[in-house]
Amino acid sequence: MTISLANRVNALTPSSTLAITAKAKELKSKGLDVIGLGAGEPDFNTPENIIQAAYQSMQDGMTKYTPSGGLPALKEAVINKLKNDQKLEYKNNEIIITNGAKHALFTLFQVLLNEGDEVIIPTPYWVSYPEQVKLAGGVPVYVEGTEEHDFKINAQQLEAAITQKTKAIIINSPNNPTGMLYTKEELEALGKVCVKHNLLIISDEIYEKLVYGQHTHTSIAEVSPELKALTIIINGVSKSHSMTGWRIGYAAGDQSIISAMTDLASHSTSNPTTTSQFGAIEAYEGTQDTVETMRQAFEKRLDIIYDKLVAIPGISCKKPQGAFYLYPNVKEAASMAGYDKVDDFVTGLLEEAHVAVVPGSGFGSPENIRLSYAVSLELLEEAVERIRLFIEKKINDNK
Repeated sequence: MTISLANRVNALTPSSTLAITAKAKELKSKGLDVIGLGAGEPDFNTPENIIQAAYQSMQDGMTKYTPSGGLPALKEAVINKLKNDQKLEYKNNEIIITNGAKHALFTLFQVLLNEGDEVIIPTPYWVSYPEQVKLAGGVPVYVEGTEEHDFKINAQQLEAAITQKTKAIIINSPNNPTGMLYTKEELEALGKVCVKHNLLIISDEIYEKLVYGQHTHTSIAEVSPELKALTIIINGVSKSHSMTGWRIGYAAGDQSIISAMTDLASHSTSNPTTTSQFGAIEAYEGTQDTVETMRQAFEKRLDIIYDKLVAIPGISCKKPQGAFYLYPNVKEAASMAGYDKVDDFVTGLLEEAHVAVVPGSGFGSPENIRLSYAVSLELLEEAVERIRLFIEKKINDNK
């Protein structure tokens, strides 16, 4: 029997991060010592106080349905978090709790986009943005953030990309995959264009707590009341509190949009997992010491491994300001090693040196690769050494 699938599914591009992870697992199953640097999650366990709060909720019988938009107590915790961290005021009906930040984005696009609506996506971008836009009938419009400008776009580029069909722009800061942040001044400039064109801003702030050095995170919703009114903030506990598997995120913004998202959630997921919601309440209301401990560990790894990586011939890299990824340009290194395409270099690196990284082609910049430093320092140093030796061997083999 032949069954034809929906056109919307046939148009999807497979996730490059999942593909490289699957290949790495396949090689590991064959007994090979593969170091995986494709992970998009902290390598720390969820803090014990959060685990205990979730466990206690189950013991107390909190195992039933909750409102589709999330527990009122968790909404209140999110409201307090936004007030304390960003000095932003929200009401209960301006918050929806979702099954992870990814689900918040998916639901937002579903209620926002009509067929042919355009969404501006700066490159490099997180792999799911364009696919979710396409699933909602929208059209991704890519605007290049060049390495020379720290992978960020400016107001002139944004203005040039806007058409009568433009509905929204995605701003991801700190950025996945580059780790770069937009400054308040840069957000102000972009914001003026958004206000001029009444452009909805989707502000993905999932890596907000992972910022390094003297850099600070600014939400574009903080810049002015006009921009707050245009902004939907997307965030969650996955990265900040090492709760990727708990699947709790949220969206904050215009009441009519949040209401539509809640209605859609009521017909798709019923509600976020009850136990996870109680864990998330503790994540936001309990001690934040573990958040800072994890941030410091990532910063230490970054400072050590960055210098080792850029010392490899043919590799250049902007030093990340946040998140937990390095995003080096390896075009020259790949060429020196005899590869015409970085994707082929990535495959060779995995199959011969047993180091799994994600090709930048999946993020809209084919000269780069993404390496996660959400693994131990020992493994990071071993992985970088393997990359160096792999390139040197290829150069010698090609002589």
